[in-house]
Order: sequence, then structure tokens, then C-alpha cells
Amino acid sequence: MKRNPAVVLLLSLVTCGLYSLYLIYAISREVRDFRGDSSIDPMLELVLTILTCGLYEIYWYYKFGRLVFDMQNRTGVQGASDLSLVLLLLPLFGFGVISMLLLQNELNRVWDIITPGGTSSGM
Repeated sequence: MKRNPAVVLLLSLVTCGLYSLYLIYAISREVRDFRGDSSIDPMLELVLTILTCGLYEIYWYYKFGRLVFDMQNRTGVQGASDLSLVLLLLPLFGFGVISMLLLQNELNRVWDIITPGGTSSGM
């Protein structure tokens, strides 16, 4: 689902990061459904993030950065970018929310291709 990055940032800050946990689940589900990849378990991605106190989330950014890049290539996104390394490094320096914004922005580029003129959702 296309989400406005500014709203993602605002909700992440206002909820002290709880919205980011929701996004881990939601993005994992959306990527799984788009790719038809039953090996992606959104609930497991969320549980691992919580159980590791966020350490798994750092890997999650890298993993889903690669998956979204593949989705961009499949859909023909112009100037597709593999930001997986950047998405991995930002949380290490305390900028995990920036990784979420970048990942959502890249995912929005895929949604723009497959649903031209589609509506954007803040949630």
C-alpha cells in the first residue's frame, strides 16, 4: 500500500516507534503477497524484531531493501535503487526511522507502477 513518508515519520515519532512495528508487519505482508513468496512470514518478522529488542530490525531493513529492489526491477521502475546497504547502516547510527522512510519511498515507486493514479494512504 502506498504511504505518505511524512505521515510515516509523524506516526512513528508520535507513537514512540510502535507504528514502525506495525509497518514491519504490514510491509512484510505486502512484499510476501506481491512476490507470492510463502517463505516470508510477517508475524515471524515482527516477533523476531521484538524478541531481539530491535536488532533483527536492522537485518530486516537490509533483507527487505533487497526484496523491494527486486520488485522494482520486476515492475520496471525507472532508476531502481538497491538501498539495502544504506538501510542496514542507518539504524546502526540511530537513524532507523530514516531507513523506514527510504524503504517506504522505494516501495511507493513500485505501487505507482502497478496502480497508476492510485490513492496514497497515510497509514
